Amino acid sequence: MKAGRKARIVIVDDHPIMRMGLRQLLKSSQLVEVCAEAGSVSEAISVITAARPVDLVLVDISLPDRSGLELVRDLRTIDPGARSLVVSSHDERVYAERVLRAGGRGYLMKDRAPEQIIAAVSQVLDGGIFLSPSMTSRMMEALSGSKSSSAISGLTDRELEVFRAIGEGKSSREISGLLGVSIRTIDAHRTHIKDKLGLRDAAALSYEAIRWMESQA
Repeated sequence: MKAGRKARIVIVDDHPIMRMGLRQLLKSSQLVEVCAEAGSVSEAISVITAARPVDLVLVDISLPDRSGLELVRDLRTIDPGARSLVVSSHDERVYAERVLRAGGRGYLMKDRAPEQIIAAVSQVLDGGIFLSPSMTSRMMEALSGSKSSSAISGLTDRELEVFRAIGEGKSSREISGLLGVSIRTIDAHRTHIKDKLGLRDAAALSYEAIRWMESQA
């Protein structure tokens, strides 16, 4: 961030009330300004391109057209100078490491106190990485060879997208259209997910996916 100007932030979340809350919270800081907002990945790409230079993009995981993870990954091409911080209600144990692998600079649960959100934004703008203490400890344990994450954490990013869509009640045909791949590819992903989670059939997969999605609400 260049000295002498406020850090420019873009908020990407499909809930207007959440965007408003973050905007009002960030407005209290004299060091940042919200220069644009978006409710989807496609809209975010447009506003980030128009608003450059952007210093930080706050991104939700669940967006109506594509996953926020894809936006985090694409941001390195759209605006290489912009950092990203994911602010989401989804389990950090499943997503935090994926966000870092995608090029994000941190993961913050939406239920955190306002002062922690400000602290996370400041830390990322200062060039650091933000994770909760429990997530930091979990990742350190994984690096030291301790017990691995849950079975769901072992899914690839695309498998996790398919798993989420199954939990939302979507058919293979609907998921195929959503992700832009063939039904055969989706069915292959379903098979891999069942194997990784130790599920015996499609009914067990649907039940587990729905149960997991309910736990994320």
